[in-house]
This record gives sequence, C-alpha cells and structure tokens, in this order.
Amino acid sequence: MPRKGITCILVVGIFLNYGMQENSWADEGVDGMVLIPAGEFDMGREDGPSDEHPTHTVYVDAFYMDVYEVTNAEYKAFIDANPQWQKDRIEPRLHDSTYLRLWNGNNYPLDKGDHPVNYVSWYAAMAYAKWAGKRLPTEAEWEKAARGGLVGKGYPWGDTINAADANHGRYINDTNPVGQYAPNGYGLYDMAGNVWEWCLDKYDSDFYRASPKRNPFSGGTLTEVINDFINIDTPRVFRGGDWATQGLFVRVDNRDAGIPMYASVFVGFRCVKTVSHK
Repeated sequence: MPRKGITCILVVGIFLNYGMQENSWADEGVDGMVLIPAGEFDMGREDGPSDEHPTHTVYVDAFYMDVYEVTNAEYKAFIDANPQWQKDRIEPRLHDSTYLRLWNGNNYPLDKGDHPVNYVSWYAAMAYAKWAGKRLPTEAEWEKAARGGLVGKGYPWGDTINAADANHGRYINDTNPVGQYAPNGYGLYDMAGNVWEWCLDKYDSDFYRASPKRNPFSGGTLTEVINDFINIDTPRVFRGGDWATQGLFVRVDNRDAGIPMYASVFVGFRCVKTVSHK
C-alpha cells in the first residue's frame, strides 16, 4: 500500500470553464489520445510533504496522452503478442512474484476487460509502452496533464473531493471500469484514483529543489532510460492515487514511488507519445 494517507472532504468543484478543452486538444490522428499543449505550469505545492516543494514553474513540450488508463483487455493483447511477458514466462527479476496476480493464466478476471490493468511492474509497463509505440510519461508531463489547465488546484476538477469525483477512499473497494467519472479539462479520465500510474522518472525526494525549468526529468535522459529500462533498479515514481487511498493521496501534486519490480493491486499506468516536429 502506498505510504501516505489522510481523509479529505466535501463537495463540488467541476471544471465548467475547461470542459470545452476536451475538443480543443483532441487529435483524431492519434487514436485514444489527446494532445496536451506545450507551456508552463506550477509544479508541486508549498504546504505538502517535503518531496512536493518548493512549488516551481516548469515548461513542458507538447505531447499526447492516453485518454484512459491501460485496461486489462489492452494488456492481454500485449502479452498475447509478447509471450515473454506472460504470467508464467516473465523473468523473475522483472516482478515481485505478484505479477498479474488476479489473472487466470493469460486471462484477466471475468467481466474486468475494461478495468485498468494492475499488478504490473514498472518493467512490464515500460515493455507495453514500447510495444504500443509509446512511452510512460515523465512526472512533469503527468502532473501538467492531470491539472487539466487549472491553476493552483489540488484535484483535476478543483479544490475539494467526494465520492462522486473519483474512485478513491474505498467507496467502491475495487477498481472501476475506466472513464466512469467526469474528465478533466484536457479530456483525460481517472487522473485521480482508480489506480496509481507509473511514470518514467527515478524517484528523488529532493528533485524539486534543483529541477530544470524545461522538461524536467530525474534519472538520466529519456533515451537512456527507455533503451535500457530492463537494467534499471532505482525506484520509479507513480502518481494519481488509487481506489483505496484517501483524498490527499489523489491530489495532482502528490508523489509516491516503488522499486521497478513492484507489482501491486493499487498500481497501473497509462502512456504518452512525443509530438513529432516535422
């Protein structure tokens, strides 16, 4: 279970002023993804845990992000095409013995094809992303996307949270099918709750204190990490909270992490794609 937890409260705060942005940033040329525009945003928060401050302004290039978390059905297509990542064939060093724990062999749980895949290690998420022609988001990309264009808000829709906003706090006590709650201002679903989402970055509790101002990334270069992910052993960031965590944990600025072989009922992922500049 991720390390942080506290109950948060109350009501309302939908993204009425930003709801139209879903169409503004949609790109029909990239199936199932939306374009997150380039620009600056304020990352972190001053009144949070020490690894979330200082608040700092960063610039992130435009990128595409999956509208939904990767589902069981999508992940099954990956392991069917790549037998080395199947439950009974994956290398032991690439997971912690709980990989796809709820699956029966190569079959996901009945009636959960549209639920986010969980019990997947960072290695497995990286392999899926590479197979799909995508990658995992950087931590900065993830937070910019999660904020949905809002400034200074704690959640993708505003400053408060309740059971109608996101799958969190054990209100349902399980994952939900993806896309059951309102999207944020960029048209992304489940950026808070359901499952934590793996990011590309190495976790560094002090990274914000010396973060680059443009496209920050912890732990080398994107190319190095993507090309040699199978040999990486340092903790990796995950973001967004899950179906069990309480309000403060599903904030857009909350940070958590696990070793790359960690495969948990609480953790899944979604992918991004770099915008090609022609």
